[in-house]
Amino acid sequence: MTTTTPPHPTSTPFTVGFDLDMTLIDSRPGIKAAYEALAAETGVPIDTDLVVSRLGPPLVHELREWFPEEDVPRMATRYRELYPGLAIAPTVPMPGAREALAAVRALGGRSVVVTAKHGGNARLHLEHLGLEPDALIGDLWAERKAVALRAEGAGVYVGDHTGDVRGARTAGALSVAVPTGPCPAEELRAAGADVVLDGLAAFPAWLAEHRAGRAA
Repeated sequence: MTTTTPPHPTSTPFTVGFDLDMTLIDSRPGIKAAYEALAAETGVPIDTDLVVSRLGPPLVHELREWFPEEDVPRMATRYRELYPGLAIAPTVPMPGAREALAAVRALGGRSVVVTAKHGGNARLHLEHLGLEPDALIGDLWAERKAVALRAEGAGVYVGDHTGDVRGARTAGALSVAVPTGPCPAEELRAAGADVVLDGLAAFPAWLAEHRAGRAA
């Protein structure tokens, strides 16, 4: 688990957590390129369109679909070596990502990114796109995200996957879901999401209403 900032001050009024892939960033083109390079190097056929249709779980989960278990650690290392040169430049922010982070800051809050992605590569994405959360914690998936969410005092966690819903609920945070990744709205609701928005573009208005309701 990696973080870019020291613990937040106790005076911070509220903290919102965000997932990364397919929540804040559309990393499909870059991930596809990295897997294509890995397939070319190893001679193992990888359906890269299938890979990018189910982003969310940790890298090793996907690699197990294509490689024997004994090869997975080595393949994970090689993939992460290939990633910076192939996957950072093609990645773009999801619609509303910048505005969502800005909305938290404008209301006096703090934003943290909690992602299953390797922390170093996640940081490269944020720096390349100029996205500036207050903290980044990588290498956590599903229920394990709750460790970081609790430590950061996050009362809301925004994600696109049922694993993000489980992480939020385990942490006792409000689960706000966006169907911009592999999980449709009905699946996110069935997993227990408290709020399902059409996308991050709707988040600033929702957050303002949510904070006003809490103040009242």
